[in-house]
Amino acid sequence: MAPALALRVESLATSGIQSIPKEYVRPEEELSNMANVFEEEKKKEGPQVPTIDLKEMESEDEEVREKCREKLNKAAEEWGVMYLVNHGIPNEVINRLKKAGETFFSLPIEEKEKYANDQGSGKIQGYGSKLANNVSGQLEWEDYFFHLAFPEDKRDLSIWPKTPSDYIEVTTEYTRHLRGLTTKILRALSLCLGVEEDRLEKKVGGMEDLLLQLKINYYPICPQPELALGVEAHTDVSLLTFLLHNMVPGLQLFYEGKWVIAKCVPNSILVHIGDTLEILSNGKYKSILHRGLVNKEKVRISWAVFCEPPKDKIILKPLPELVTETEPAKFPPRTFAQHIQQKIFRKTKEGLIRNTIQEEPQTIEHKQTLQEDSAKCVPQ
Repeated sequence: MAPALALRVESLATSGIQSIPKEYVRPEEELSNMANVFEEEKKKEGPQVPTIDLKEMESEDEEVREKCREKLNKAAEEWGVMYLVNHGIPNEVINRLKKAGETFFSLPIEEKEKYANDQGSGKIQGYGSKLANNVSGQLEWEDYFFHLAFPEDKRDLSIWPKTPSDYIEVTTEYTRHLRGLTTKILRALSLCLGVEEDRLEKKVGGMEDLLLQLKINYYPICPQPELALGVEAHTDVSLLTFLLHNMVPGLQLFYEGKWVIAKCVPNSILVHIGDTLEILSNGKYKSILHRGLVNKEKVRISWAVFCEPPKDKIILKPLPELVTETEPAKFPPRTFAQHIQQKIFRKTKEGLIRNTIQEEPQTIEHKQTLQEDSAKCVPQ
């Protein structure tokens, strides 16, 4: 059973409350930027997340392939996030994956509790809700299911949902496709960085050690969405993060000093550049600050797959080919585990995220802090 302190957000959402508990109310400085997601998505003006057509990458014409890589490179440099269309993963597989996740979260809470994690004891895989890990004790308006999905020989299928009956089958099929897509993106970005095609993938462990962690995020309807966040502002620690959702908007990106809603693009997969790739590229590619908004009309569900190197086996640092006298290394060596720990430390002790989301100069400070954190860690 779940730990006694676990309170599911779904329980709150379905209880009939008209106002949310104070633990879910965000600080005053964040509230002015929390817009209505449906109104924001309707707006025609403003910056739009780039869309990359990967069919061009399969062209027989090298010039077409090169132009596609240039678009990918530009999006990684300027945005740190992009939509991928014609990505090669069958719609039938994606639809089945979404159906499986929706079916699990439609189960009674007591049934889902059979798969509850226990963060306090280090059991992080399974069904859970965010526990406060910051000074203010704030909580996020989401429940989730988290587990390792690839490599297959490292999975623990005993904690995967038994309902629906095809959850294991379809999740396995999806992650196999996604692992191939990961290789395609990494090879293209390696070429863009001017290194060998397989350089980035080898650096993070290759087929044997690169981990794909799946997190299904469930954001219930919120009676006061103007006060709460589904996920607070953060950058992903991963190499890449691939994201699907149920076509309900909510992802907000901090781009050029402003919060921008990522509009829904049919038949696409969104991919984030994570901290790990920012480090390897020596800051050329950007790990973008983002957060999740909630609403009072529709449940939002997203499927995030975090591509991560092994925690202690590999030392992360800028690729030597990208370090010169004029472009010195911005990130001293550290393991992936040490990078995660340092982010948690900074967030807990200094409220880093909360203090970096108001103005563009503060976001620049956030990027500088990532580099300063590295400097404090030897090899951290």
